[in-house]
Amino acid sequence: MTRSNKSAETRARLLEAARDVIRAKGYTATTVDDICSAAGVTKGGFFHHFASKEQLGVAAIAAFDTMAGALFGSAPYQMLPDPRDRVLGYVDLRASMIQGDVALFSCLMGTTVQEIYATHPELRAACEEGMSGHVAMLARDIEAAKQLYAPDAHWSAENVGYFMQAALQGAFIFVKVKQSTELGRECLGHLRRYLETILGQPSSDQTKERTQ
Repeated sequence: MTRSNKSAETRARLLEAARDVIRAKGYTATTVDDICSAAGVTKGGFFHHFASKEQLGVAAIAAFDTMAGALFGSAPYQMLPDPRDRVLGYVDLRASMIQGDVALFSCLMGTTVQEIYATHPELRAACEEGMSGHVAMLARDIEAAKQLYAPDAHWSAENVGYFMQAALQGAFIFVKVKQSTELGRECLGHLRRYLETILGQPSSDQTKERTQ
């Protein structure tokens, strides 16, 4: 392995360790030592790549955002021709992911920003960029579904996208509070039913068109 490849691998391990340790312990409780231990990297190796925990946090959020974009951008529901089905398919996928250790399915950005929004402006800005970008991705399908099924509705696709993320982040919080992944999935079940209501049920003619 070349030196540049080894350096890139070390940096990747630090980013992955920050992602997982911060989701498990929170940003404030996570130390550089914790991250180094999880990554199998010396403290000297850490500071070779990052000047501070905050700098690593910003980079970890950017990496998490890229990973999430690839995951949801290539998810099977994206192939569905009907935008309403894609909106609901997104919720179904998020619900299916709520299992096992909460640190492995919760959002790094949501976990981080709850603690640091008033104290670490660079981290908050990174979280805002990533989370709002994700909402914009959802809003494209929500708007297309609105035009088909609820063109006269007074709500905006963007606001519904933010509501979806608020429900999702809230579900993560209550999974932590109650130690119940089942409760998290039930919360998203209610979100799905709400979306079915505001987007309306496809008419029989629309159903025929979708299946032809």
